[in-house]
Amino acid sequence: MAKAGSKLWQRPASEILRAGPGTLVAELDRNGTPGFSGAKSDGTALLEERGAVLSGLQEMLYANGRSGDSRSVLLVLQGMDTAGKGGMVRHVIGHVDPQGVDHAAFGVPTPEEKRHHFLWRISKRLPRGGQIGVFDRSHYEDVLVVRVHGLVPTPVWQGRYEEINQFERTLVAEGTTLVKVAMFVSLEEQKKRLAERLDRPDKYWKYNPSDVDERALWPAYQEAYQAMLDRTSTEYAPWYVVPCDRKWYSRLAVTELLITALEGLDLSWPPADFDIEHEKGRLADA
Repeated sequence: MAKAGSKLWQRPASEILRAGPGTLVAELDRNGTPGFSGAKSDGTALLEERGAVLSGLQEMLYANGRSGDSRSVLLVLQGMDTAGKGGMVRHVIGHVDPQGVDHAAFGVPTPEEKRHHFLWRISKRLPRGGQIGVFDRSHYEDVLVVRVHGLVPTPVWQGRYEEINQFERTLVAEGTTLVKVAMFVSLEEQKKRLAERLDRPDKYWKYNPSDVDERALWPAYQEAYQAMLDRTSTEYAPWYVVPCDRKWYSRLAVTELLITALEGLDLSWPPADFDIEHEKGRLADA
């Protein structure tokens, strides 16, 4: 039985969703629920249950960080617009104490960032010890958007795959557990979500006219994502491929991936660095 906490998971999400040699972006069922046999109502209920587990593990990570433990977890969310990265932060990371979260969203590089190596701005936002870091987009923009739009010469972005692998190898060696989630939404579902933004005044701010232009580049993006998975899913920092047409499933899947990562740290509560009985006596007399 899967360790995911429910018979509805056939195997742990970390096994089912891990990218491998046979992972083909062009053949992904973006409306699927790989490994999960339940309905939306089951997934929604389970998300609350597992969110509480995630919260407890995050608190333990944070407590250890306060006691000097330098280990951290970094959740990388990479996907096309409307894949649900923002919702992932609200509905998954929203289960944990915000003081234990380092969140960073990477948009178009600023003029200052463009003057530096592409990993410079990433290095400045890495999670501190005891924190769950969240990257809404990431260093992978430099082998996705940059590749598709030809923003740098081909040999430059081609060399970045190995630079990224080396960068992540160092992060892992220094105590950061990476959870890299490639979020895939279908072209049809993306159109539906963009249309919703145009129909609702409270969503206008999320709409960007350039998103329609990007849809014309869909085949090129799919090729870029395939190369990303093929060249940067490593033993120490694997990619997890998550279908995102069903938001409830993608949020549940990422919750499970984070739980697995935190359980892998084999955390325990840090011991007291003071005399407990003495402090009980002092408090009783206060």
